[in-house]
Amino acid sequence: MPLPLILGIGAAIAGATGIGMGVHGAVQMKDAKDTMEEAQARQKKNEQRLERTNKKAIKSMDILGQKELTILNGFQEFSDVMAKIQNKPTFAAYEKNGVKVPSYDGETLQQVSVGAGVLLGGLGGAALGTAGGFAAAGATTAAVMALGTASTGTAIASLSGAAATNATLAALGGGALAAGGGGMALGSAVLGAATLGVGLLVGGVIFGVTGSKISDQAYDAWGQMRRNEEKINEICAYLNRLHTTATEYTASLSTAHAVYCRYFDNLKNIVNTLGKTDWLTFTEEEKQCVRNTVLLVGLLYNMCKVELVLKSENEDEMNTINTEAVQKAKDDTNAVLHDLGEAA
Repeated sequence: MPLPLILGIGAAIAGATGIGMGVHGAVQMKDAKDTMEEAQARQKKNEQRLERTNKKAIKSMDILGQKELTILNGFQEFSDVMAKIQNKPTFAAYEKNGVKVPSYDGETLQQVSVGAGVLLGGLGGAALGTAGGFAAAGATTAAVMALGTASTGTAIASLSGAAATNATLAALGGGALAAGGGGMALGSAVLGAATLGVGLLVGGVIFGVTGSKISDQAYDAWGQMRRNEEKINEICAYLNRLHTTATEYTASLSTAHAVYCRYFDNLKNIVNTLGKTDWLTFTEEEKQCVRNTVLLVGLLYNMCKVELVLKSENEDEMNTINTEAVQKAKDDTNAVLHDLGEAA
């Protein structure tokens, strides 16, 4: 928070105590004043850096969350097209080279798509960080929970919970991730400790003390600023990692989705334009198009299940960026796309 400016401090103290300050005391006050002002300027610069880094991380997380929900919501159209195909077989799960993609489940896909639509509909008036909160907790799980919440008549606002405050910074403070809602309790204690200390030291405690005491207070304020700076550096490093992880994952997700869209366009052409709705009349090429589209749906479904942030067991520690699961999902995506003859 902004620190009070310590201007004219020597005159204020002299007036309060009625004691004339010697040359040594005046020098002490001047040095203390300079130290305080430098601490204030540096603290403000650190806070501005934290704010910029936070906004960047929030934006990248929100982009990812919005992308995931949009993909999941689009499965409704896919389900509608698949429902028109009669006599289709049971599509087996994909399992190759350590990559596992679940088998096609039309009912689950419909539930997820409807739930994602509910969440997308509520994002219009939501605070920054809300969509990112869903990505942090896994958008697929959030969508399923949203559908259940809507079916019971409970307000959807209660589902997102604290995600509407600031989901990205919330990842710093521990606390439980709201199941399915992506809500992460805002780490206010962490940020409070990192920004309030200097103000508490400076605010009003200087006046009426000796030059020596002023120097002590200035030294304490400088030390607090440095401790705050270390904490802000730690937070900014975390947010930068979160931003990078979210950005790279969004790129991988977008690549897979673009391939899916091409296959799905072909599927829609077969069913809606050509009017072919009996699996037994499909050519082998058309059947393979369906199989590949189903595979890509399962792949995207899996990608949207990934929790980008894992809750720390110790509430005093930062939550963990789930880099291992993110990397596995990216590697699986590359493997599946390669198997389909698509450039990853």
